Amino acid sequence: MKKTGAWLAKYALEQVGVKFTFGIPGVHNTELYDELNNSQLIEPLLVTHEGGGAFMADAVSRTTDHIGCMVIVPAAGVTHAASGIAEAHLDGIPMLVISGGVRTDTGRAYQLHDMDQHALLKPITKATFKITSHEQIIETIYKAYDIATQGEPGPVFIELPVNLQLFSEQVDRVYPYESKKASLPLDHDNIQKAARLLCEARQPGIFAGWGARDASESLVELAQWLASPVATTLQGLSVFPANHPLHVGMGMGGSAVPAAENAFKKVDCLLAIGTRFSEIPTGSYGISVPENLIHLDINPNVFGANYPAKVCLEGDAQILLPELLAAVKKILLKTKDSDKLSQLIQQDKQMYRREWAQHDSGKRVNPALFFKSLRSQLNDDDYVVCDDGNHTFLTAELMAIHQSRHFIAPTDFNCMGYGVPATIATKLTHKDKNVVGIVGDGAFLMTCMEMITAAKYGVAPIICVFNDGELSQIAQAQEIPYNRKTCSVLGALDISGVATATGAKYINLQNNQDIEGALQTALMASQQGQAVIVDVKIDYSKRTRFTQGTVKTNLKRFDLKTKTRFIGRALVRKVTG
Repeated sequence: MKKTGAWLAKYALEQVGVKFTFGIPGVHNTELYDELNNSQLIEPLLVTHEGGGAFMADAVSRTTDHIGCMVIVPAAGVTHAASGIAEAHLDGIPMLVISGGVRTDTGRAYQLHDMDQHALLKPITKATFKITSHEQIIETIYKAYDIATQGEPGPVFIELPVNLQLFSEQVDRVYPYESKKASLPLDHDNIQKAARLLCEARQPGIFAGWGARDASESLVELAQWLASPVATTLQGLSVFPANHPLHVGMGMGGSAVPAAENAFKKVDCLLAIGTRFSEIPTGSYGISVPENLIHLDINPNVFGANYPAKVCLEGDAQILLPELLAAVKKILLKTKDSDKLSQLIQQDKQMYRREWAQHDSGKRVNPALFFKSLRSQLNDDDYVVCDDGNHTFLTAELMAIHQSRHFIAPTDFNCMGYGVPATIATKLTHKDKNVVGIVGDGAFLMTCMEMITAAKYGVAPIICVFNDGELSQIAQAQEIPYNRKTCSVLGALDISGVATATGAKYINLQNNQDIEGALQTALMASQQGQAVIVDVKIDYSKRTRFTQGTVKTNLKRFDLKTKTRFIGRALVRKVTG
């Protein structure tokens, strides 16, 4: 049969379950866009910027069972999308990135958009492919999908030259996708070693990351059998329900909330699941990890990278955790008593919430009161999306998330601008749920025009902009060592004007008295099909535990001479102004 390359690509994307594509058409992919428009299974969406499109594709992969996909122009489209591709790569999120390519049949040099895209994308993808014939198209897309979704997931890039898209060629066969996913053999000896260490520990603890997202049921049962406190990473915030008595919060040690810091002080055996022990969840590597560390991860390269493990379990937590749970049950026979630990955890949580609620926010909005009201008005299966900034850690410390995959945020790449497009994409794929984005004003400036995309496709997210006029996470980090804020104070921003320009409803949330009514109005408008921007005049004067802890951790690492220089400079500036 004779088929165009665009038709073959469309067919293959349908077969691997792509539901939406995000991008901007150009001369190198208009034929593919035309084919996608004919599809009964895929909806191509126009975005305002490929960076926003990449964040949308990322959010689709995080919150659904189908893969996020981009269709972009070469060169400029790729460089614009690179931030979102890199975020997916470092966070372990599957993504297909399909780019057009310059013609390969003319012999001409210096074509429009001619560049080595593969050299650019090699460090931020799992693999890249350049298709050279019609026969390769289906096979390459299927292979790319397998690579993107198997092992530790990540983005895969495919360049499809425009001449292959346009012209028909004879192909031997068109065939459906069949998964070639292979499971690793179970290491029964190490599973038994891990179970014994956990059962013999005076106080075992569990540290869960995004890798545990599809194993929450086993994770909860294991924690209950072991009477183990459970802390999570930022990315894994949702993998263990925050309303469970053994949940303590994000992180451990001096950068964590009191419930986590205190519950983990006596932990003598730690089970780490689906986490790399990277900079954010460890509070800038400020945590102490016990000698008896059991590290379970699908990527063996993480073992020993930052903390040595006594037992390493390579594989998918969804497969390994039930096996480990079964081994623990055979040793313990009954669950350990967790009543005393649970009581201490709840006391610490109540104390921390009370500390925040009593903080005087003046004429601005107290973050704890905001999140208390938001939590009370959302269902457990609603979604919260964060951008990168001070608001991220406020959300992590003060907003309880009750279901896995129902909180997403940029983490290891830590890319600002994620929140608005990711919230839109999450609402696009969960139209019957409330979807609330928590976005700092600096991050909002980067991608707020994607609200036009929401309006164009009838998507109704709620974007809560934490508005304080600063890049507050950096401004706070500058205050102690520098006693000045350099390039972290924003220009004047009229958020109501952005709402008007993008067709969103604008809600002005000025103080604590307005919180409940403003959120009720926002939720009602969204449920009636209107996108909403809530302008939250947030009070950032109280530091999160994360900010306090990481600043202290890093300052302690300075030698005496450097500490003296920093402190002296700050004091002089304080006196002289």
